[in-house]
Amino acid sequence: MSKMSFKTYCIELYADSKHMPSNEVYELFEEKGVLKMLDEDYEQLHGLGFQFAIGEIEQFLGGDTN
Repeated sequence: MSKMSFKTYCIELYADSKHMPSNEVYELFEEKGVLKMLDEDYEQLHGLGFQFAIGEIEQFLGGDTN
């Protein structure tokens, strides 16, 4: 899976789990540096599964989703 596909899938999964529109999640991820983190940690995160990645995103955001 490419980095772009991985980031897109993470956005969609996070949006679904938080009942948020994906465009708002993209903006949140961009603003908070999550997209950069997903790029930098791609090798580690994509091999461990999406639920793990979502947990890492939530930890990175510190519970601040709105």
